[in-house]
Amino acid sequence: MTTNSATTTATPATKGMSRQTLFVGVLLALGLIAPFAVYPVFLMKGLCFALFAAAFNLLLGYVGLLSFGHAMFFGWSAYITAHAAKEWGLTPEIAVLLGTFCAAGMGAVVGWLAIRRQGIYFAMITLALAQLMYFVALQAPFTHGEDGIQGVPRGHLFGLIDLNETMNMYYFVFGVFVLALFFLYRVINSPFGQVLKAIRDNEPRAISLGYQVHRYKLIAFVISAGLSGMAGSVKSLVFQLASLTDVHWHASGEVVLMTLLGGVGTIFGPTAGAYLVVTIQNYFATLGSWVTIIQGVIFVVCVLAFRSGIVGVLRPLLKKRGIEA
Repeated sequence: MTTNSATTTATPATKGMSRQTLFVGVLLALGLIAPFAVYPVFLMKGLCFALFAAAFNLLLGYVGLLSFGHAMFFGWSAYITAHAAKEWGLTPEIAVLLGTFCAAGMGAVVGWLAIRRQGIYFAMITLALAQLMYFVALQAPFTHGEDGIQGVPRGHLFGLIDLNETMNMYYFVFGVFVLALFFLYRVINSPFGQVLKAIRDNEPRAISLGYQVHRYKLIAFVISAGLSGMAGSVKSLVFQLASLTDVHWHASGEVVLMTLLGGVGTIFGPTAGAYLVVTIQNYFATLGSWVTIIQGVIFVVCVLAFRSGIVGVLRPLLKKRGIEA
């Protein structure tokens, strides 16, 4: 008489999955307890810019398109959300969705005009259109020019949760960020994302394989614009303000800096870069114009010492342990 005993051993893939789950779980736990140790408004500002940088990274890191005009989506979505919440009395979730869809629609128009060019020409077209939208924001009556839209009500989420409570607002922003980052992760690791990487690595070969490259680029541009708009919408509720600062070309430059510092083409790199820049701005604010010099020095050091960004340098070490960053 013989007995068959089945023994199960964890495969490398299973171990990698468990480590990835543990890593993500730790990050989520840190995000949940962070407002008890750190000023929540600072954390919310970092999350808004982290989402903005992650959306921009989809375009730069996975399609290879450098946009100098993403502030138009970030800023105009903030204006639309602020106006909808203050003048139309929409609930925060509806106002944020409205701003997001408007940014995506704007991205469809801008992308249709810009993706036919590559390299510096693409960057210059996006910059020119962003400057055009900046001057429209300066003159449009509902934006209130240099004063911006102030006193934006945060309202009640789903008519139940009072977002005027700082902790409630933080967890709303954190939830939006987590869902958006998960969506980006799924996009990047989908067949669609693989085609985007193929276009980035060798566009002529992707064309020869029969892929409609312009269509893929346009869809990626719209997704990036929409999520950038979502970041701007949430920021307008956090600070109860939508201003020209959000749509200025300087905001487009900052998001490029955040993405490069954190690591282009990484999942968590833009978040690290965003918090690094926001921390510099926050804790060195008393130095005035010296903040930009400090940013420049740190940027130069990071480029020389961490050529692939902070997370980009750590990525090979994490991959050995089955963690995708």
